[in-house]
Amino acid sequence: MRTRKSISRPMQLVRDTRFSRDKSPYNPCFRAHISSKGKLPVPVGYYIMIRPGDQSFLGGGLFADMFKDATRMVRDYLSKHPAEWEQIIGSEEFKSYFAVKGTALKNVPAGYDEDHLQAKYLKNKSWYLEYFIKDEELLDGEQFLDRAADIFHKMKPFNDYLNRALESFKMPQR
Repeated sequence: MRTRKSISRPMQLVRDTRFSRDKSPYNPCFRAHISSKGKLPVPVGYYIMIRPGDQSFLGGGLFADMFKDATRMVRDYLSKHPAEWEQIIGSEEFKSYFAVKGTALKNVPAGYDEDHLQAKYLKNKSWYLEYFIKDEELLDGEQFLDRAADIFHKMKPFNDYLNRALESFKMPQR
């Protein structure tokens, strides 16, 4: 009796461009998320993306707006600790490097005061920072590492604030 050998194929990492005018790869960039729990989005950490064409950036904060519990926890913490938030994002040094970004609702969600000092940020479903880097800044590796460490150090109070808000967050189980 003959048995048939099963042949497993390795995952294809290269895009099939035979019938496409655009012959570029899927995503020509290097990305990494650095956090105390590895690649999980909570606790928040630091993000680096290197991509040609002055599209590289260093990031921090909570990018994952699909976790409703995390969003609620940050909003609750923000509503109870608005002065600390303002101290972090309102400092001249912070404002000279970053602007808080994130997916936002049109209105302050139910259960939160629409006249709150931080109502603008209570609308958010994610809170993150981006610091863009020009391609020339990547040419000298040592200089880039020093710059990245400095930028991440400046992001740290922002990330620490979000991590305090998310202290009891548990990742959903599949």
